[in-house]
Amino acid sequence: MARFRKILCPIDFDHDFTQAIEIARELAEANDATVHVLHVARIPNQDMDVPLPLRPNPRWERAARVKLESIVRDRLAGVRTQIHVISGTPDDDVVRMANELRVDLVVMTTHGRKGLNHFILGSVAERVMREADCPVLTMRTRRRAVATPAAD
Repeated sequence: MARFRKILCPIDFDHDFTQAIEIARELAEANDATVHVLHVARIPNQDMDVPLPLRPNPRWERAARVKLESIVRDRLAGVRTQIHVISGTPDDDVVRMANELRVDLVVMTTHGRKGLNHFILGSVAERVMREADCPVLTMRTRRRAVATPAAD
């Protein structure tokens, strides 16, 4: 059986990441592993003429770190963790961090986009699966119920 000593769990605050965190936790406990929790604060393509407010922002990174610390405290208590927050492009930086940290496994969710949305927006998970130097475990996010106003 494979031994996972370092597990990378990228977190995208835009959708439900709880399933990835739970699986990373179970694998870490079973393997006495460290979970590296990563958030990449998305910034537009560096080649574009980007207005100053959209460039890397230390406040965004601090806010993301506070969120990740809360997630670690609530969902990964008792598991060795390291928190990483960077500004960049998720598909590039998740792969780069996985390779730099020499993780044994990446555990992440995917939006499961199809068709035109997939073509335009791409898939971070797909790129990570193609380019990371380790296995990648993906799971589709759970759909959230959308609240609708009650009829009068």
